[in-house]
Amino acid sequence: MNYNTEISAEGFSIINNVFTENEIQNLILLIENKTADNQENTTFRKSQDLFAIRQFHKEIPETLPFIFNEKLQDIIKSTFGEGFFITKSIYFDKPEKSNWFVAYHQDLTISVDQKIEVENFENWTVKQNQFAVQPPTEILENNFTIRIHIDKTTKDNGALKVINNSHSKGILRIENLDFENQKETICEVEKGGIMIMKPLLFHASNKTTNNERRRVIHIEFSKQQLPNGLEWSEKTVIN
Repeated sequence: MNYNTEISAEGFSIINNVFTENEIQNLILLIENKTADNQENTTFRKSQDLFAIRQFHKEIPETLPFIFNEKLQDIIKSTFGEGFFITKSIYFDKPEKSNWFVAYHQDLTISVDQKIEVENFENWTVKQNQFAVQPPTEILENNFTIRIHIDKTTKDNGALKVINNSHSKGILRIENLDFENQKETICEVEKGGIMIMKPLLFHASNKTTNNERRRVIHIEFSKQQLPNGLEWSEKTVIN
């Protein structure tokens, strides 16, 4: 099935039953084995409200065959076409009693391997030797993100809230979004389901209120060549 119509119109799509229980259990096992051995790793971020692994697909490459199963590859190919590669990935584990929440925002930066002054690439930052920059709008408009849900995600354990179709308005300051006249959706996803979203879609996440864990693998994709020697720092081609 092609989900492109819904993604173009709304900025997102929810697809359940992409992963089997067995595939999810394999992912959990690989993650738990890695995290047990690498508590001091600099790409790991741990607090009482959140555990995160940045550069997830590079830290635990053994997960890739389970992530890119036949179903997911078919969804990507039929919806977006050929030639896409991973540009960034993060694993989020929001514990049962987490007070962590994220206010409404757009995903405006990409990760690159070095800082090169290039026209229309702005707002440079660096964290743990990783450079991030805001690229021209058309790069963000042509990228997409897939969120793989390791746990059932509901409004009570931090499911994403989105403003439907907000991705179509370009880069926007939050105060310029007319919330009164916008449709908001809470994106509940079953365990083993995915959410596909566009980076410019306004999204947010509430605190957990039901004592249920929420684990998500967040993967960003592009098929664009960056200009003037800039390179995606986490670029990984999907086999």
